[in-house]
Amino acid sequence: MTKSVADELADLELPVGRGCPFAPPAAYERLREQAPISKVRLASGGEAWWVAGHEEARAVLVDGRFSSDKRKDGFPLFTLDAATLQQLRTQPPLMLGMDGAEHAAARRSVIGEFTVKRLAALRPRIQDIVDHFIDDLLATDQRPVDLVQALSLPVPSLVICDMLGVPYADHDFFQSRTTMMVRRTSLEGRQRAFAELRSYIDDLVTRKESEPSDDLFGRQIARQRQEGTLDHAGLVSLAFLLLTAGHETTANMISLGVVGLLTHPEQLALIKADPDRTPMAVEELLRYFTIADGVTSRLATEDVEIRGVSIKAGEGVIVSMLSANWDPAVFKDPGVLNVERGARHHIAFGFGPHQCLGQNLARMELQIVFDTLFRRIPTLRLAAPAEELPFKSDAVIYGVHELPVTW
Repeated sequence: MTKSVADELADLELPVGRGCPFAPPAAYERLREQAPISKVRLASGGEAWWVAGHEEARAVLVDGRFSSDKRKDGFPLFTLDAATLQQLRTQPPLMLGMDGAEHAAARRSVIGEFTVKRLAALRPRIQDIVDHFIDDLLATDQRPVDLVQALSLPVPSLVICDMLGVPYADHDFFQSRTTMMVRRTSLEGRQRAFAELRSYIDDLVTRKESEPSDDLFGRQIARQRQEGTLDHAGLVSLAFLLLTAGHETTANMISLGVVGLLTHPEQLALIKADPDRTPMAVEELLRYFTIADGVTSRLATEDVEIRGVSIKAGEGVIVSMLSANWDPAVFKDPGVLNVERGARHHIAFGFGPHQCLGQNLARMELQIVFDTLFRRIPTLRLAAPAEELPFKSDAVIYGVHELPVTW
C-alpha cells in the first residue's frame, strides 16, 4: 500500500542518509511534490520545518526573520551532545552563525580577500599546486591510486595554507591534521586533530600579530590594528571557518566531480573537446551532488508565512539544498547530469546574505583540477565500480572516502 504524505512524514527522521550515490533519498521527491515545507523529526530530538522546494528555500534564506545563531534555544541541531553545545556557547560564533549587522560587518571585513583581482592573482599558484600533485601521480608505479589522498585533499589544503600564510615548513603538519579531521578516523582521532590544529592556528595568529605578513592573517591584523579592533579569538575562528567551509567541501567536490565525469563519458568528452565548457560543467556538478545538505538551518525569530505555511517564532527550519537543487520545476530532468545545462542558479553555495564567501575560489580550484587532470591523464578511469565506492552518507556533508583510479 502506498504511504500517505502524513505517514511518510511520521517515519522521516533527519538527517537522512543517501542510499544511492547519485540521487537524493527517495523520500525527498515525494515530499517536495506534495509538501515542500513539512514538519519532520530530528534524530537529536524535537521537530523542525523541512524546506524542500527551490523557490521556498530561496525565500527562507533571504528572509532576515530567520536567525543563523546556533546558540539560541530551539535552533535545530543534528547533534545535541554536551561537547558540541559547550563549544557553541563558549567560543566566538563563526561568521555563519551571526545575524544582521554583526554578520554584515564580519563579512565586509574579509570580503576583500575574495575579490576578482585577488583570486586572479592566486590562479598561477593553484595551477602549480595541481600540477605538482599530478606530477606525483604520473611518477608513481603504484596502481590503483587513491585520488582522495593523492589530489582531492591536498590541493584545497595547500591553497588554504597559502591564503593563511602557513609557513611551508608546517605544511605537512597542517595537511595531516586536516586530513585526519575529514577521513574515516576514530572520533577520538578527529577530536585530537581538531584540538592540535586549533592550537596551531592560535599560535600562528600570535606570531603574525608580532610580525604581520602579506597574507590573509597579516592583512586582517593590520586592518584591525588601524581600526583599534584587534580580535585574536575572532581571527582564529575565521581561520577555522575557511578551513572547514573551504577544505572538506572542495575536497569532496573534486572527488565526486571526477566520479561524475568518469561515469558519464559523453559529458566528459564535451569538456575535453572544449575546456571553455568546464565552468558550466562545474556548476552542474555542484548542483547534481550538492555535497552540503541540511547545513543551512535557521530559527524563526518571529511568525513568518512562507508559501502559505505559517512558521511560528521559536521554530526551527532546515533548508534541504539537495532537494531544492533537484527541483524539476527549476531544473528539467534533475537526475540527468548535463554539463551544458547552465545551472548557475543552483543553491549549492547557499543563497542570500550567508551565501558562501569563497564560492568563486572553490569554482576556480575545481575548474583548474578538472581541466588539468583530464588533459594530463586522458586515460584516467575508476579502478572499482562507482556503486562500490565508500561514499559518505551522513546527510550533512556528502563525499567519498576513497577513490581508487588507474590509467
